Amino acid sequence: MNKLNITLIEDEPAIADTVVYALESEGYKVHWSNSGLAGLEYLKSMPVDLVILDIGLPDINGFEFFRRLREFSTLPVIFLTARNVEVDKVSGLEMGADDYVVKPFSPRELTARVGVVLRRLKAATTADSVHNLSSNTGPFEIDEVAWIIRYLGIEIELTRHEFQILVILIRSPSQVYTREKLLEMVWDAPHHRLDRTVDAHIKNIRAKLRAVDAASNPIKTKRGIGYYASWSR
Repeated sequence: MNKLNITLIEDEPAIADTVVYALESEGYKVHWSNSGLAGLEYLKSMPVDLVILDIGLPDINGFEFFRRLREFSTLPVIFLTARNVEVDKVSGLEMGADDYVVKPFSPRELTARVGVVLRRLKAATTADSVHNLSSNTGPFEIDEVAWIIRYLGIEIELTRHEFQILVILIRSPSQVYTREKLLEMVWDAPHHRLDRTVDAHIKNIRAKLRAVDAASNPIKTKRGIGYYASWSR
């Protein structure tokens, strides 16, 4: 079996050495970049399964790195942050990061988080391959194998979590999902779940749908409860 490839973007050698050792001890193949720009260049040309990204990089901010990465890749990303501040947590998750770990952290905790993210991604990919889910649902066309949703025939650029939320909603029109239920179905790490994260993703999804049809509003709010999909087309 081929080893899974992980790229670590971290400017502190002591932290990087510890993380690389811990991951390699678990059987992963690890590439370390000590700057954001070098890491981006590496990711453009090399096969990688997951990125561990420090927010406090010396050359570019980790959030800016993430934005640039998403221009050419949907790789799963785990943020490393030195600040246990809610705005960092929310910002990272709203952008579409798969998880985050606050420094100082134990290497064992980080490797466990890596395993959870990779297993979940593998399970989703396997399920899609088995069922070959590709169908039309109202004005939406869903291809879960290719992770593509088209609205009124136009492909919508979605983050991984936006995609998963939208699939859940449009697969069951009129069924109301609470924020807590969507968090449970889409995100890992229960203690990191924040209601605001779901609200922000719904806001982003709605904006992308309106970019296709300014009058559209297929994602509805059930006040005080949650969200559901509904359309008359």
